[in-house]
Amino acid sequence: MTAATWNGVVIARSDDTVVVEGNHYFPRDAVDPAVLKASTTTSICPWKGTASYYSLVVDGKENKDAVWYYPEPKSAAVEIAGRMAFWKGVEVR
Repeated sequence: MTAATWNGVVIARSDDTVVVEGNHYFPRDAVDPAVLKASTTTSICPWKGTASYYSLVVDGKENKDAVWYYPEPKSAAVEIAGRMAFWKGVEVR
């Protein structure tokens, strides 16, 4: 079981993560929707496509753009469709 934790709270847990470039991509339904706050941030990866972001909000603290996902990944990254990954201090083990 792989879990993602931030601010002392487990925000995602799954036996089915996909690791790409050292990042665990969790199925979207494995991520607690209560901790996600919509963001307008995007970024572009040449081989994965355009990433969108969420911020995390846990116990009143916000971690801006700490969650990313690819709404329409390019064919080279199809295995991460419908999945989310974390950074900015989120611990994944």
